[in-house]
Amino acid sequence: MLLDFSFQWVPGGGGLMHVVWRLVVLLVVSVCIGRLVAAESADVRPNVLFIMADDYRPELGAYGSAALTPHLDRLAASARLFRRAYCQQAVCNPSRSSLLTGRRPDSLQIWNNSVHFRERNPDVMTLPLWFRRHGYQTRCAGKIFHNWHTKIHGDPVSWSAPEFLHFANHGDDLARVVGELPPNRAVTTKGFGYAGPGICECRDVPDEAYYDGRVAAEAVRLLGEFGDQPFFLAVGFWKPHAQFNAPQKYWDLYQRDELPVLDGRRPEGAVEAAFHESTEVLGPVAQQKVPSAAQAAEMRHGYFANISYLDAQVGKVLGALESSGLADRTIVVFLSDHGYQVGEHGLWGKTSNFEYDARVPLLIRSPVQQSGPGETSSLVELIDVFPTLAELCGLPQPAGLEGVSLVPVLRDGGMRVKAAARTQHPRPAYYDRTPAGEPQLMGYSVRTESARYTEWRDWKTGVVQGRELYLESDEPGELRNVAGDVAAADVLRECERLLRQD
Repeated sequence: MLLDFSFQWVPGGGGLMHVVWRLVVLLVVSVCIGRLVAAESADVRPNVLFIMADDYRPELGAYGSAALTPHLDRLAASARLFRRAYCQQAVCNPSRSSLLTGRRPDSLQIWNNSVHFRERNPDVMTLPLWFRRHGYQTRCAGKIFHNWHTKIHGDPVSWSAPEFLHFANHGDDLARVVGELPPNRAVTTKGFGYAGPGICECRDVPDEAYYDGRVAAEAVRLLGEFGDQPFFLAVGFWKPHAQFNAPQKYWDLYQRDELPVLDGRRPEGAVEAAFHESTEVLGPVAQQKVPSAAQAAEMRHGYFANISYLDAQVGKVLGALESSGLADRTIVVFLSDHGYQVGEHGLWGKTSNFEYDARVPLLIRSPVQQSGPGETSSLVELIDVFPTLAELCGLPQPAGLEGVSLVPVLRDGGMRVKAAARTQHPRPAYYDRTPAGEPQLMGYSVRTESARYTEWRDWKTGVVQGRELYLESDEPGELRNVAGDVAAADVLRECERLLRQD
């Protein structure tokens, strides 16, 4: 409807007072229309594209890595890049349960892969369920919640429709093609990891031969089907988790002898509990052998090939988002559930409190806030993602969240929202598979601006059995425990204080 606010001077029509009256009416109507427009804009809630990788430490070009990740680098260039983001436990189920509920592993009582978080927290709110409760279509393509170890598979109540390819075993992700299977060109690591051809596969097959190619195709399909209702689309990629079996074209991106040289030294003075048996990669302890230099190089090559394969699938999804016309009102999050070690400290896989395991990539692009692009060194945790997305989308905060919103850091990369980030891990790492069925120790680790401090506590008594302190300024790669050094006493005391803070 068009409104005509023109007026003419009419002799005898009230003179100056008539003009003033019409101006007042014009002002009031303009304010009302402005409020209606603002209300209409507020009703257009942003979408969320939530992308998660598995076992991915921050090996991206945007983080200064030798990994070839052009699609993620392009996203990073338009996002806030968090250089110091940390998981709460470096193994799939506890980390994902913590991230997706915004609660720490101790609060959930989840420290292993065999207990689903709803077995002990049946009514806990999850990130996708919160969005579903507030009118969003929530869909899942790939691995978001942990799956095959537990009695409950995924979390059906969190989604508006059944999950896609969320329930499977990494060891079953073998090449699936029509016709004859091309030969495996990775030959040195047979006998490592899962049964079958060995932990490494290098075959000339299409992307869709493996899980992640099919996950990307489903995510692209879903992006083409969302209507006017806002969506929360979670895309869970299985890589770069072992097996190291990306299609051959991704192996061919790298010259093996040009990849970063492995430093496999154990830290001087480290507590023995800091280490684990690397069974996920090296296989059962009774059958393990120390990888030769050639075998270690092939596995590291495979990890980087997996990363580039993952990057290509992310690129397909981001390309579909751009083509949909929804990118300018869609928040994009990219992160990993935890980090990984490929031979560093003599360890393969995850389940430690070292920086390689605890630190993760985190990118957030938000068109609905004045934010980024740019880097931040602000310390953040994965439990902060839930409150951040709720605030960005104008949703209330559910009770029980233990993270904090990162919106201030999105607006200003120099902001600090916490003094430390916490990670923990039990010993034995997979204690649920032992006769005792419970941990002997729990390692609690705190990462500050300048150091990482870990206490190994008796599970039953809480008595500290060992301490580790690694200074960022001392020697890169956490290679010297200085917990007993007099010169580090002040840092140690401050870390102890932060670790005991609620």
